[in-house]
Amino acid sequence: MRIAYSVETVRAAERELMARLPEGALMQRAAAGLAAACADLLGRVYGSRVALLVGSGDNGGDALYAGARLARRGAGVTAVLLNPDRAHQGGLAALRAAGGRAVSAEGGRADTDGGEAAADWGEAAVARADLVIDGIVGIGGKGGLRPDAERLVRAVRGIAVAVDLPSGVDADTGEVRGSAVRADATITFGAYKPGLLIDPAHTHAGALRLIDIGLDAHLPADPDVEALQHEDVAALLPRPMPESDKYRRGVVGVVAGSARYPGAAVLAVSGALRGGAGAVRYVGPAADDVISRFPETLVHTGPPAKAGRVQSWVVGPGLGDGAAAKHSLDDVLASDVPVLVDADGLHLLPTGSDLRKREAATVLTPHAGEAAALLGVSREEVESGRLAAVRALSERYGATVLLKGSTTLIAAEHQPVRVNPTGTGWLATAGSGDVLSGLIGSLLATGLPARDAASVGAYLHGLAARRATTPHGAPIAAYDVSTALTDTWRDVLA
Repeated sequence: MRIAYSVETVRAAERELMARLPEGALMQRAAAGLAAACADLLGRVYGSRVALLVGSGDNGGDALYAGARLARRGAGVTAVLLNPDRAHQGGLAALRAAGGRAVSAEGGRADTDGGEAAADWGEAAVARADLVIDGIVGIGGKGGLRPDAERLVRAVRGIAVAVDLPSGVDADTGEVRGSAVRADATITFGAYKPGLLIDPAHTHAGALRLIDIGLDAHLPADPDVEALQHEDVAALLPRPMPESDKYRRGVVGVVAGSARYPGAAVLAVSGALRGGAGAVRYVGPAADDVISRFPETLVHTGPPAKAGRVQSWVVGPGLGDGAAAKHSLDDVLASDVPVLVDADGLHLLPTGSDLRKREAATVLTPHAGEAAALLGVSREEVESGRLAAVRALSERYGATVLLKGSTTLIAAEHQPVRVNPTGTGWLATAGSGDVLSGLIGSLLATGLPARDAASVGAYLHGLAARRATTPHGAPIAAYDVSTALTDTWRDVLA
């Protein structure tokens, strides 16, 4: 599992560790890891050209010491100093001693023979570099890049490597308020930071590499954000016992579809059939459509309370907004089993409903627009601050919330937010959310806790979409995702 900690937590751990180490030892560990990672990206260090974008913080020091190590291996290294008077003096001395040079981003004195202004030298060095190390702003930086830094970043033509995180992104939230570095790789130290895992900042980070600098013993057991990996999902997947029957494996009820949207019922059922439950019970007006596609489905015209016993409910996809739809939602929420509310069910949910009053768990699965309506804010506010939005929804409604998007987030009260790492842009297609709802509802019926069911469902859903688009990526329909779920499940367990 990838785990991420807030800036405050990381800095506290660093202070504890530094108190036990010789002065400067922690920065040297970081610089060594950074230099090794850059060497791997270059392939051949000797004769390569490297530019360092150096700010006034410790990230600038990391970049300078890493540049010194690369210079000693034969790279031509130029440090472009955005604030020469506040550059890390030890790192600057080490770079010069190793044969590197420094120029000022603002013009003025430089380690050159004269001629061109230092600012011209700096921009030219960046443009010519095979690899550029972004050490402009550290993990405490807020807001976008300043104009002089932005100008240099625009000149990058080679591999862009961010030190700890891309400059201009918010380490704690993943927000990007202004221009920011778009790195090909980010080398982060000690622990992942939430912004590296959450969009929009995640899209700026490129490939992630974590360097162990000895912080683990000083970090708390519970992170701020976590992301499941294959082995975590495999451990959570339900497995039938030899004595299991279809009812012991769990029955998921699906309340979905309408005369206008019968396909939503079909797609939700398709996901539910592949989520591990022993049976799917469909309730609604699209029974004929469901049975014609999936004859194994149990069907009932409703209301849900009279359809038969289930271990979980999915309500909302394609349900419509009439009185019958509202009655179905109320009926399901009055039950004593876990409930997933999606799509039209979210529109019918009274704003600010306290779902803590329910006897069992509730899962809400909004996209950004639905989340905005539930919170009473703009869609842009949700999309720019996804972490804050999903936490606010979970706290306000007392539910487990899965916020769909390029990086899907899952929040439950008093627990770390989970980030799904498997999403793909090809999932942005009509009906894919209906498949996800059915899948998660089925996992709930097997007995998985709400947070785990939502996390595992999102993980499998994303992998199934990737499998359906391979090898080169191609448009897919929602039903393609559901049909890929069985092989995806098998791959995770392999």
